[in-house]
Amino acid sequence: MVPKSEKRFIRLNLITLIVTLVLILAGAVVRSTGSGMGCPDWPKCFDQYVPPTSVDQLPKDYKEKYVAGRVKKNERFALMLDKMGKKDVADSIRHDQSITVPESFNAAKTWTEYINRLTGAATGFLLIAVTVLSFTYKSKAKRIIVLSVLNLFMVVFQAWLGSIVVSTNLLAWVVTVHMLLALVMLAILVYTHYYGVSLHKEPTVVISKVFWLKVLILVSLILSVLQIVLGTEVREAIDEISKNLLYQERHTWIGKIGDIFSYHRDLAIFVVVLNAFIYQFVMNKFGGKATELKLGNSIVLVLMVQIASGLLLSNFALPPAAQVIHLVFSTVLFTLQFYLYLLVYRTSTYNQ
Repeated sequence: MVPKSEKRFIRLNLITLIVTLVLILAGAVVRSTGSGMGCPDWPKCFDQYVPPTSVDQLPKDYKEKYVAGRVKKNERFALMLDKMGKKDVADSIRHDQSITVPESFNAAKTWTEYINRLTGAATGFLLIAVTVLSFTYKSKAKRIIVLSVLNLFMVVFQAWLGSIVVSTNLLAWVVTVHMLLALVMLAILVYTHYYGVSLHKEPTVVISKVFWLKVLILVSLILSVLQIVLGTEVREAIDEISKNLLYQERHTWIGKIGDIFSYHRDLAIFVVVLNAFIYQFVMNKFGGKATELKLGNSIVLVLMVQIASGLLLSNFALPPAAQVIHLVFSTVLFTLQFYLYLLVYRTSTYNQ
């Protein structure tokens, strides 16, 4: 029997995992619609807890005010980078003229970004609750407590980093770090959920060892992270190209990206082939209603969505909806692969 307190933790951990994926979805919508600067300040939005719906609700000098605030905040960030020995990066932030370009009020973009922030706040409160409930494992699984506390600190750092994303006007490498930390948070939630469940479950017994399956899944995980990083860099290149072309000639943007797009596309083909081998492996080793097989089926479906959205992006001038789907399902793929890896790792350890 699973104690009620542990059931509550497992359930809330799963809810938090799902809400974190929703947060990534909200962030993807913000990114694809160009709403990242919809709220020029942080944590409030135009100095309000509930943002305005009309420019008439803002003072006449609002553009200058928020540009000055950004410059001041970026100087503090640059000073911090100086102390870390990143003088070149700090200087690039200080001399980035795009930061001084004021953003005109756009109600749709403002509320898109505001909803993203509300989702982030909800995730934060859920992580607080998960951390509190994790102490039910203080006598049997302290790693769950440690990881839950770590994730709580991570979300605080993510919130701060989100403010830097805003103040630096979506500085490329900051956006990439922001995305990678989101993957770390997902991985922690997946692990604490898996470990909480596994404490009351016998490992799946298979006849033969699954060492090579474990290796293949680990490689696919690493490649998925690399693909997400490359995808982020592709998006950053597109942002630069679109600005230079004044957001015109959308059909030419893909052709101007360069080698990074080719690397992203070619690696995607390799990822699909690798996961096809993994799926065949899973089918051979696990049958019936095994969780491993269900995860394998889910990974195949996600890859099909990824292929379809990738083709839409490359052949139909980067439709925003396809951008959102492509990014969100890349994180869903990572989540499923990591859970499958944990299950197979436990199985292989049990049999060896």
